[in-house]
Amino acid sequence: MNAIGIDVGGTKCLGVLIDEGANILCSVRKPTPSTEDLIDLLQEIVEELGDASTIGVGLPGLITPRGVMQAAPNLKNVVQLSVATELEKRCGRKVHVENDATSATYAEWKIGAARDATDAAFVGLGTGIGAGFVVGGRLQRGAHGYAGEIGHMVVQVDGIECVCGLRGCWERYASGWALGNFAGGVDGEIVARRAAAGDANMIEVVDVFAKWVALGLANLANIIDPEVIVIGGGVVESSAVFMPAVQKWFAELLYSAESRTHPRLESAQLGERAGAIGAALLGATI
Repeated sequence: MNAIGIDVGGTKCLGVLIDEGANILCSVRKPTPSTEDLIDLLQEIVEELGDASTIGVGLPGLITPRGVMQAAPNLKNVVQLSVATELEKRCGRKVHVENDATSATYAEWKIGAARDATDAAFVGLGTGIGAGFVVGGRLQRGAHGYAGEIGHMVVQVDGIECVCGLRGCWERYASGWALGNFAGGVDGEIVARRAAAGDANMIEVVDVFAKWVALGLANLANIIDPEVIVIGGGVVESSAVFMPAVQKWFAELLYSAESRTHPRLESAQLGERAGAIGAALLGATI
């Protein structure tokens, strides 16, 4: 029985068709559209992926249990968009909608880097930052479905203005956007490539970025004490460049680091496909 999963990001939408073994049969990638065109694009992706009995969609921001996108700072003008209901009308099938980071968490927990962990966290570093948690062997969504918005925990009072309207949010310092911003507007992929080639300025930028990433991860570890923290999102494609520095700073910033077992820091095994695969898996099981 095949399943469709779609991951909606700040800049791109990735759809996959998977089989019962979670093997990807085909995929579709398209730019993320304006809000008013989002349902049209999701329908288009479903039709291109072909026949499937279930559909799952991972969306950024605050997602209610009924599949309503209440707010998404990196998608302009999103206010109470009923994604599940609207897409069901068009596709004639049940549509399950989750937060995108929660979807990625589920995939990495079931078949990826956090497989078999009882307590785990996933942190997606992309245009923004989202997270998901497994606590006591159960995927956590929170009382209203909004758990995991750690990108908007304030780490610098009166810091850089965030797209959400606050200042000093963690994602202004540790997202893919932040990496480029620290380099004066240089694309994050170029920063990573130059750092890997030995560019001293870019190595310094990576170290600054890694410290901010580690700060948020240490805060997260202090709160939920997971066995493993999986790092995913678009930035993970450059993990070989920045993860050693993240590991170093994490060990320094973690509370009582010398007296505790440290969570493992792992790169997402499923890469940028984790959110789409997780959405498909959740759609097929819920």
